[in-house]
Amino acid sequence: MDISDILKGWQYDGPRELMVRKITGKDGLPKIQMRVDLGILQMEWTERPDGKEPHGKPSLLDYYLEKEDEQSLHPEMDGELSFSGKDLEALQMESYQYYYRRISFFQLEAYEEACGDAEHNLQIMDLVKKYAEDDEDKLAFEQYRPFVLMHRTKARGLISTQRHDIEGALRHIENGIEEIEEFFHLHDRSDLIDESQELKVLRNMAEDIKGKRPAPEENSPEPQPKSLEESLNEELLEAVELENFERAAEIRDELKKHEENSNT
Repeated sequence: MDISDILKGWQYDGPRELMVRKITGKDGLPKIQMRVDLGILQMEWTERPDGKEPHGKPSLLDYYLEKEDEQSLHPEMDGELSFSGKDLEALQMESYQYYYRRISFFQLEAYEEACGDAEHNLQIMDLVKKYAEDDEDKLAFEQYRPFVLMHRTKARGLISTQRHDIEGALRHIENGIEEIEEFFHLHDRSDLIDESQELKVLRNMAEDIKGKRPAPEENSPEPQPKSLEESLNEELLEAVELENFERAAEIRDELKKHEENSNT
């Protein structure tokens, strides 16, 4: 089908700014569209961005994690898990999909989802590091670890900032900086720490967040008991920090019901 009319309704403004939007598909589910010079990319909001289920699983990562579990439970089974050739190519393509969706999530301020997609790619890197047959293949994935760690840290920091947890955001950033520095030390490239763009992004982010700290007040009153809404928000923050996104979704539903009851 000719999509010229769709493209005319959303002009491409050039590569300087990422152009993304959230839509509702014909199936009633949310999706992401990204405008590029030659057309539009469409991605699913949840599960694998292209909507496919490789080997009947939500993603290749899920498929290989399940195989790893089976191997650990039944070490006598034939076919030890290992990656080469087409396996690595397929994992790399899946990583690209999650990368494109992740940067879209950042643009849409969907930071919890961005954090989940960063974690997905980090887990792929962990698997490749363990099971790739060639060290060069391992390095081909590992070279992006600082960038993905930066994205995960940025997402966690922004989630905390949205919850007005400035100190929590700064802790996430400090931990992320330590993880990236540890990566460079591990690979005997400590010389790259000072010029790392990922570390510069996180340090600049920390400075920006520090500027949002409230000024201390003299003779401040005694703290009041927490409301149900405050308690739920704190529990939501903890669930997100622990990457328990299922529990986070349940808490958001509780908050919505509480808000509706308060307005009646």
